[in-house]
Amino acid sequence: MELAVYNIQGKETGKKARLNDEIFAIEPNDHAIYLDVKQHLANARQGTHKSKQRNEVHGSTRKLHKQKGTGGSRKGSIKNPLFRGGGRIFGPQPRDYSFKLNKKLKKLARKSALTYKAKEGSITILENFNLDAPKTKEFASILKNFGVESTKALFVIPENNKNIYISSRNIPTANVIVASELNTYEVMDADKLFILEDSLSTIDNILSA
Repeated sequence: MELAVYNIQGKETGKKARLNDEIFAIEPNDHAIYLDVKQHLANARQGTHKSKQRNEVHGSTRKLHKQKGTGGSRKGSIKNPLFRGGGRIFGPQPRDYSFKLNKKLKKLARKSALTYKAKEGSITILENFNLDAPKTKEFASILKNFGVESTKALFVIPENNKNIYISSRNIPTANVIVASELNTYEVMDADKLFILEDSLSTIDNILSA
């Protein structure tokens, strides 16, 4: 598959970029995508939720009234979960939500996600560029040139670039990621994918069989 290469002004440069069919034109596996996205979201959870059980609630343990003769039920202490302010029954406890997936499945998931974007025509290849200084206005003008100001756009850059990253940080619909850290969740979450030329070789090296 070949795509035209654009500059940041939104115009064709006359160059063509070849996308690896083993990555961008496979038979997508929806279940692999589901598992990889599920893992990504699970690993992001802190798991620090906590409620107090009966033995952790502050309160007296004295017997509230005598066992018999009141016409009421036996209540135990004020820390009984049935009372307001008492302990919580089967409440959440700190836990680790993360789980592991094998490398082949994660690779298949990323290939499937990229294939879907290629089929949808949502991938644009950008000529390599740099910003002289971190300026949100300059990055916003790039989005405007492609008419994606209000569209979720993911920019895949070949290596860490502080100016590009900081320039995009205050734009809620734009996201920047290094090619070596490309993941299924970010790809599927974006409506438009902008891949810089040099990022293609990195993607090939990581995902090619």
